[in-house]
Amino acid sequence: MGKWAIPSALILLCLLSLLFDQDRKVQANAKEGSADAPKIEDNTGAVPHGSQTDSDVVKRESESISPRSLRNNAEKFEFQAEVSRLMDIIVNSLYSNKEIFLRELISNASDALDKIRFLSLTDKEVLGEGDTTKLEIQIKLDKEKKILSLRDRGIGMTKEDLINNLGTIAKSGTSAFVEKMQSSGDLNLIGQFGVGFYSVYLVADYVEVISKHNDDKQYVWESKADGAFAISEDTWNESLGRGTEIRLHLRNEAQEYLEESNLKELVKKYSEFINFPIYIWASKEVDVEVPADEDDSGDEKETADSTSSEEGEYEDADKADDEDAEKKPKTKTVKETTYEWELLNDVKAIWLRSPKDVTEEEYIKFYHSLAKDFNDEKPMAWSHFTAEGDVEFKAVLYVPPKAPYNLYDSYYKAKSNLKLYVRRVFISDEFDELLPKFLSFLKGIVDSDTLPLNVSREMLQAHSSLKTIKKKLIRKALDMIRKFAEEDPDESSGKDKKEAEKSGDDDEKKGQYTKFWNEFGKSIKLGIIEDASNRNRLAKLLRFESTKSDGKLTSLDKYISRMKSGQKEIFYITGTSKEQLEESPFLERLKKMNYEVIFFTDPVDEYLMQYLMDYEGKQFQNVSKEGLKIGKDRKNKELKESFKELTKWWKGAITTDKVDEVKISNRLDNTPCVVVTSKFGWSATMERIMQAQTLSDARKQSYMKGKRILEINPRHPIIKELRERVVKDSKDEGVKQTAQLIYQTALMESGFPLPDPKEFASRIYSSVQSSLNISPDATVEEEEDVEEAETESETKTGSSTPKGKAEPDKDEL
Repeated sequence: MGKWAIPSALILLCLLSLLFDQDRKVQANAKEGSADAPKIEDNTGAVPHGSQTDSDVVKRESESISPRSLRNNAEKFEFQAEVSRLMDIIVNSLYSNKEIFLRELISNASDALDKIRFLSLTDKEVLGEGDTTKLEIQIKLDKEKKILSLRDRGIGMTKEDLINNLGTIAKSGTSAFVEKMQSSGDLNLIGQFGVGFYSVYLVADYVEVISKHNDDKQYVWESKADGAFAISEDTWNESLGRGTEIRLHLRNEAQEYLEESNLKELVKKYSEFINFPIYIWASKEVDVEVPADEDDSGDEKETADSTSSEEGEYEDADKADDEDAEKKPKTKTVKETTYEWELLNDVKAIWLRSPKDVTEEEYIKFYHSLAKDFNDEKPMAWSHFTAEGDVEFKAVLYVPPKAPYNLYDSYYKAKSNLKLYVRRVFISDEFDELLPKFLSFLKGIVDSDTLPLNVSREMLQAHSSLKTIKKKLIRKALDMIRKFAEEDPDESSGKDKKEAEKSGDDDEKKGQYTKFWNEFGKSIKLGIIEDASNRNRLAKLLRFESTKSDGKLTSLDKYISRMKSGQKEIFYITGTSKEQLEESPFLERLKKMNYEVIFFTDPVDEYLMQYLMDYEGKQFQNVSKEGLKIGKDRKNKELKESFKELTKWWKGAITTDKVDEVKISNRLDNTPCVVVTSKFGWSATMERIMQAQTLSDARKQSYMKGKRILEINPRHPIIKELRERVVKDSKDEGVKQTAQLIYQTALMESGFPLPDPKEFASRIYSSVQSSLNISPDATVEEEEDVEEAETESETKTGSSTPKGKAEPDKDEL
């Protein structure tokens, strides 16, 4: 027992010391964590710990989004920026739709190709040999693996470039990036990897970038945007020679981008005019002759044997046919799917060339491609120009051959038909600030290399640039339309017209501006209303008919050239049709004195003339309003004095109507009188237009109606006779009724609606009655047989039912 006691005691002491050390470590750990450990009272009322999510859980969940993982042997790097904020910016702030990613990748590929092409100007060896010399972009799909690949043979990236260029946002810091984006600073990041590149994570959960630079080995950059990326030397992929290939492992909700048709449409939409060819590995079905299957030939042989056994008389002939068939191999036609590279951007960006080098056929072809209008009709006119200055850009504008059927149905909601490009990359066609509404019918493109854009390329950052572009586009558009009008032989006059008629080359241009005016003339009028700064330029483009235009359109310049000496005003009249206006009493004396009067028959003309007050120093005068001055009427004072009693009496006789004055007229020749309005009030045509409005308010309109003035013709026999009657007996009721009837007739003839049509009709009937010498006391005869007819009908109805027999009950029926 003694010899075992000492070893046992030693073992026991060792165990006790181990337990003591363990307890001391536990207490030390508890002290270290006491500062961070929550107290019981701190968690009172808080969310249970089981519902909290720690960083490890977040990391595991983000890694489980994609079954793919970074390669173990790759060199790992951590993003400096917070990826959660980064992705929030990209998904929620920068891009309005996911399809933008393809535009960004193609733009980056084009930039890489531009760089290698620039280097090749001084060193041709940088292009290499074979396929690497082809500066192109290739798109390929792998539906089984759900991979979309885009490859370019550009300058490529070294390992250092992959670290720096693909981390533009991370390198700058997300916080600083957000502050810069929210400020008014210039974010001209086009062509840089980083922001544009990160749009791939809108559709992909794992991205590989394989790149080969002439000065380095081929490397693979990969990331899942989970806070880290990895770079490793590429020893397993095919050598690129030079350039970059980006492989997108698409999310389940982005499988639509594995369809060839969708990708073709996106390339056509955003990158159609990229300088370098863009190819897609496209599939197509072809008919192929293949040998027939042995099973099929066996079945045919059995059929032939059974047939020959049934028809013994033809046995020798069948054997001969079988021998011939065995000599010729049997084939069949089947559908086979083949793949080949298909070019997607065959339309060239003609705006980059000099206008002298572009043919008319090329302009027409480009218009059809741009407007998606493949009819035979060519555009009416086009303008190709380059603007220089604060903002440099190139543009091509077209006037379509026809106006859209709904051009003016939703005028203020219509979008511009201009497409904005930056370095031949489509940005947007929804920039309403580039052209005003009245020029929204124009189609074309604007391309700028210096235009500052925000990071998404979808909204302009510098509004001053927009205003500059808009101003230049308007001026060029109006110059284009003006030249288009000048080239039309019908718009020429005098010697120019005779020379144009002799020239056979101008036959095609003859009548073209009239066609333009019939299609888009209302837009020019709306421009005069909306654009005060270009009102005079637009006024030169106005066209209308007049009393001297012989049924053709004329301009204000031609009108002024035909004005009589001493004429200081441009005369016009508004109405519903030319035929109606030609017979208007307002034109009688003007036509007699050989004055030209413009016909405005479009409803918008009433609004137009409220803004177009003068042209080339000449004021406009509506001949249906007061203030018309024709020549020098020296006898007016004498006439006014001789008709003073009549005008004063007449004003009192029509007090029920809103007549402000009765005066002698200087515009009438054959008509007894007319009703005109005050200079700044509504004309008769404007009153009808306003009353036809759906939400018109009669009470509010009463304030805008001009004061009515009855102008009488002192030379007319009716007016002379009326004056004599008034002088004899001003209280004669018959004379008063006649004056009322004359006023209402003049009111109607002047284009105003009658306030009381029933009263007017009664006066007409009374006048007719008087002319037929019918007594005013004569009445309408009553129908004497009405009561008898009703009595007879009741008697017949009663006798139709036999006596003693009641009508059948409903139940019996």
